[in-house]
Amino acid sequence: MMIDVHLILILLVTLILLACDIDFANCKGSLHMLDEITTQDIIAGDVFFEVLDPEELEYTYRLRPAKDFGAPFNASFRFPRIALVPVVPFDACSSADIVNGDSLEGNVAFVERGECSFLTKAINVEKHGARAVIVTESSVPEEEEYYIEMVHDNTGRETNIPAGFLIGINGRIILQTLKKLRRNYAIINIPVNLTFTPPHQINHPPWMGW
Repeated sequence: MMIDVHLILILLVTLILLACDIDFANCKGSLHMLDEITTQDIIAGDVFFEVLDPEELEYTYRLRPAKDFGAPFNASFRFPRIALVPVVPFDACSSADIVNGDSLEGNVAFVERGECSFLTKAINVEKHGARAVIVTESSVPEEEEYYIEMVHDNTGRETNIPAGFLIGINGRIILQTLKKLRRNYAIINIPVNLTFTPPHQINHPPWMGW
């Protein structure tokens, strides 16, 4: 797996902002560099959503859309308030085994990577009425800071809902926070249009380096 150029840009923005926190009087030149790093450079085909509730998770998160399966996150897919529901069991590898299927109806399913293909997970939650699926890494700590390319499994099957990959550290913290608060879902706004938002004004999670 590789760290892509967009993550490098994100890290550069973070370093500049940290430098300004340390020495604001001398950071004007560094801030000027941000004018040359556009939000379009950072977005580069990815999709963003924001958590509206609970407040402990009220940040903007980045998704890497599935490469060659599922519907696109386009203008026809827009939900200013929709539930993000962790699937039980979290791997979503068997439609019949999903115990909270009723909660997925009309909402966004939240599942973990592994045990079956990405497409299988999307198909299974779609059977329960999910509008989209977000996949994250939760069981391999050394991979939780990488984006995974979600590709078709070449089985001849298809899904009609969008699918996106959420970097593992974000997925882990969202899931842990919901469990701590004894909540079965978060309320999100998806997608978020960041086209005209300067990179340094994006409300990114404080534990992330972008």
